[in-house]
Amino acid sequence: MEILVATAVGVLTASGIYLVLRQRTFPVIVGISLLSYAVNVFLFATGRLVINAPPILNKYEDVPYTDPLPQALVLTAIVISFGMTAVIVMIALSSYLTNRDDRIDMIDDAGEDA
Repeated sequence: MEILVATAVGVLTASGIYLVLRQRTFPVIVGISLLSYAVNVFLFATGRLVINAPPILNKYEDVPYTDPLPQALVLTAIVISFGMTAVIVMIALSSYLTNRDDRIDMIDDAGEDA
């Protein structure tokens, strides 16, 4: 189970970094989303990967439990990343409508590097 989660985090991170390094806005937005998903899966895995275990510690029984804090952090991160993705999409759409191009260039109009 741990190898599967570690592989998923690695693949999401590698794909996200590859897409962030592209020169178009849509792949950059998808890459940032993949990186946030990788962080969410990593945070979720820090709460111990226990199957069919409650997220509540019971002092009367000696049963394994999962830590509820990473679950709350991931839920909060999902909401924040959804809002930030919406903001980034609106900024990218505004840039596209202004410039009629979705390339991400670091060269100004004079031809010099910024």
